[in-house]
Amino acid sequence: MSRAQAESVIKNIIREIAQECASKGQAVSETLVAFMVKAVVLEPSNEFNVDRTLTKDDVQKLIKLCVERLMDSRSPALDTVKMQVYFDMNYTTRSDFLEEHRRVLESRLQPVIREITDSRARTREELESLYRKIVSAVLLRSGLGSPTDIAVVREATAALQSVFPQTELGTFMSLTKRDKERQLLELTMIVTGIRLFNKECGKGGEGIDDLPAILNEAVPATTQNVDSEVQSTLRCAANYTALIEKMQNSDNQEGPSTQLVKDSLINTRQHEAFLRVILNDVISCAQQVEQLEQQLATRMEQLQATVQSKTAVPTAQVYPQFIHLSQLWSCFQDEMVLLSVLSNILASLEPFSRGHRELFSDEVLAPFLEGAVIKTDDQRLQETSGPDNRINPKELKDFDWLYPETTKNFNKLPIQYRSFCAWALGNFDRLLIPSNPEIGVLRYKDHYYAFSSKQAAYEFTQNPDGYIRLVAEGAKKSPELIQLLELHTQFASITPYSQGKDQGRMIEKPVTKCDSGTQTDTHLLEANIVKSYEWNEWELRRKAIKLANLRTRITHSVQTNLSNMRRDTAIQVWPPKENTTQTKTDAYTNVPRPQVFLAGLRGGGMTTSTEMKKVDLTIDVDQT
Repeated sequence: MSRAQAESVIKNIIREIAQECASKGQAVSETLVAFMVKAVVLEPSNEFNVDRTLTKDDVQKLIKLCVERLMDSRSPALDTVKMQVYFDMNYTTRSDFLEEHRRVLESRLQPVIREITDSRARTREELESLYRKIVSAVLLRSGLGSPTDIAVVREATAALQSVFPQTELGTFMSLTKRDKERQLLELTMIVTGIRLFNKECGKGGEGIDDLPAILNEAVPATTQNVDSEVQSTLRCAANYTALIEKMQNSDNQEGPSTQLVKDSLINTRQHEAFLRVILNDVISCAQQVEQLEQQLATRMEQLQATVQSKTAVPTAQVYPQFIHLSQLWSCFQDEMVLLSVLSNILASLEPFSRGHRELFSDEVLAPFLEGAVIKTDDQRLQETSGPDNRINPKELKDFDWLYPETTKNFNKLPIQYRSFCAWALGNFDRLLIPSNPEIGVLRYKDHYYAFSSKQAAYEFTQNPDGYIRLVAEGAKKSPELIQLLELHTQFASITPYSQGKDQGRMIEKPVTKCDSGTQTDTHLLEANIVKSYEWNEWELRRKAIKLANLRTRITHSVQTNLSNMRRDTAIQVWPPKENTTQTKTDAYTNVPRPQVFLAGLRGGGMTTSTEMKKVDLTIDVDQT
């Protein structure tokens, strides 16, 4: 079976499980179903072999087991999975959220901006309508008041007229679309800064909320809510941990199910992890608000010093300050929205932890906790702190140990299992006990492991691979531990469902990196760009009118003494033709070639005189 066929089969299984749950009155998302499919396949007791193709009986068994788990309304393990799916689908980092928030705002403003930039207003009524649209766009982008409030519109119009009077619309209309959008953004920031400054001076500010004051009340309240939830979660975790330890050391089998208590402990620890993420964001929000308040006060003082009741102030001095004031206020708005989202996530996480609290209320746990020693996380850390509880590296020479005073950036070490004790996870089958890194951190096979006590560290070093394997086996029994303990790399090869964007990002594969190279043709397709093409029919009409008007125009030119010798000239000549002539008859003449021979030049000796004779040897032309 190909990969595409396997994905199609898995999607059909997920869809069928979701439909069957819906028919029984339980609505579940496909992301949750996909996670449950993986959980069922990973559990060894279900005897699914991921290396072979599922038969028809396997598919029916898988669907049945998944539906049973999804329909269990009192299962802490299912609540943990739901919590992980919800948090993964709704939470993102601060920078990503703000970037997405700004993108959504811009997309909502695009129809208004496009209506302004594409306007071809000519008459007075059309120009007035265009100006009102610009005022509305400024109000919508700034978020300072409603465009339907008359008082807000009047104040914004007055501020805009001081910067951009209606007579400037002609210049605005002649700009390109990109320049229009840039000018609208600049006008929005300047008008926003003017209105905020007027509010500070007590001369306006209609419809503008006091965001710094609101944030100063909301941030501490949200911090207190999150901190109270964390403390409540830690108390539950301490009770569950004490109960499990008592049940592990006792032969008495009476009491609640150990598996159920462990699932509740996992749910509690996952809830705590998410709450601490939210708490860190709220603290960052508080720090950001404090910095923004200081910058806002400084900017207001600078503006007061610049203006000082002057009737006219150079725009080059005051406009940049208004723009910076607008940017500061935009940051306040971002913090307000971010705090609101974090509060919503905090409220939405509570139902996922309600199940185990109702199942194991204080009245239910009280009889079973008699005689048990309940220790909080802080108490466990205090008990294992101090030089006597530190690991002696001389006793374990074959292993590499790291300590706070000898290791740079010790607090940033990527400790495995989210800093839970590696020995307790393997030895007590998924028991989550916080570790104390100060007693020593073990570096084993490029991974870092921390422990809850010195004795736990010594026992772990007896068989490290065995304990690591036990943790992996425990994660197969409780797949929600894969997310909690960050075991993605160990289970990267076992992926029973497609993890594309449409399935969500609950359990992500590790990013595999490699060096690769590709080659392409320089010019695969010939470019055919028509520079004169115009998509706007109104622009074509304008060009046609311009060309038609040129027919009735005359071009005049003048020349000065200085430009007389610089004018461009051109000369055109006709190249000479090649001519030939021909006569009717051919004629020629010939002359004889003269030849002369001189005889007797040798002489007759000493007694006889020399007589030279000249002989003419020339032959007539006719004889040749």
